[in-house]
Amino acid sequence: MNKNNPKINKELIVKSTTENLASIRTFIKQAAADAKVTDENTGKLILAVDEACTNIIKHAYKFSSEGRIIIKINFDKSKMSIKIIDEGGHFNPELIPAPNIKKLQHEKKGGGLGMFLMKKLMDEVKYTNLANNKNQVLLVKYRN
Repeated sequence: MNKNNPKINKELIVKSTTENLASIRTFIKQAAADAKVTDENTGKLILAVDEACTNIIKHAYKFSSEGRIIIKINFDKSKMSIKIIDEGGHFNPELIPAPNIKKLQHEKKGGGLGMFLMKKLMDEVKYTNLANNKNQVLLVKYRN
């Protein structure tokens, strides 16, 4: 394995509360540092994971702190993959329209940009309904 890009496999399990978002960001930042990820890509990973987890807390679990969020990281020399798994309500990301940025800005509304941001920041974003009533968001960023 290349010392410049060590292989990293880590997992974090947290309750579905906004208070845990800081721990999630720290977990991503540390794993990225261990894998020698650039500062630019580290920032993109942190923001994309934060958006995904916020959506899970708000929409899949409807702010219930009883849910779990499982984050599995796999960084190797070619790509960085992060799987985020929950057991909350399902949704179809294809039904989420592209945001009208000008309208949101004019109305001064926050929110509504999570999926848009994830797709802009990552090279791949895949949402899957898994067995046993689980959902998975896969975020992939290829190394340059």
